[in-house]
Amino acid sequence: MRIEGSVVIEAGGEALWLLAQKAVYWQRERLLAIADIHFGKAAAFRSFGIPVPRGTTSENLDALDALIDATGARHVLFLGDFLHARAAHAAGTQAAMLAWRRRRQDLGLTLVRGNHDKHAGDPAEALGIALVDEPYTIGPLSFCHHPDLDAPGYVLAGHVHPVYVLATRFDALRLPCFVVAPRRMILPSFGSFTGGHTVRP
Repeated sequence: MRIEGSVVIEAGGEALWLLAQKAVYWQRERLLAIADIHFGKAAAFRSFGIPVPRGTTSENLDALDALIDATGARHVLFLGDFLHARAAHAAGTQAAMLAWRRRRQDLGLTLVRGNHDKHAGDPAEALGIALVDEPYTIGPLSFCHHPDLDAPGYVLAGHVHPVYVLATRFDALRLPCFVVAPRRMILPSFGSFTGGHTVRP
């Protein structure tokens, strides 16, 4: 089975799918790795009086649902920055996440805490998310938030939100990208309301 637009690479001796939907799927473990979803970022901006669109939490959850259904994943591992700030604990954001979790009760969820998580606080206990510190190693792979962390396995990390500028003389696009190196990989930010840091190969 192959998801349209995916690329399969070998990393740490394992076959990993790089998905156009900005995630990595480890088929052997039926594990979906997601970086920097930043739930509640729009709510945090609104709490400071900055007018930003609503609905980003639902958009992120719908995108996550589509990937889980497409891959058959049994476990979602978040590579840090699950919550953006304390404002992510707002009633509307929490209600949407809890309703989603009730529909996905059999799904394993693990969060490798990132820098935003430390400021935002842990997700609601009712979400049933296992909370771990980095590096979190499963077999030959080490799951982290920060890509420069020393870890025993091949590192999958987030934090940077890498994008690549694809340009011609007349136009340019800033596109989320994966940064793949011999000992580590940086995933693009999965969240629908996150910026990006331009990288050059």
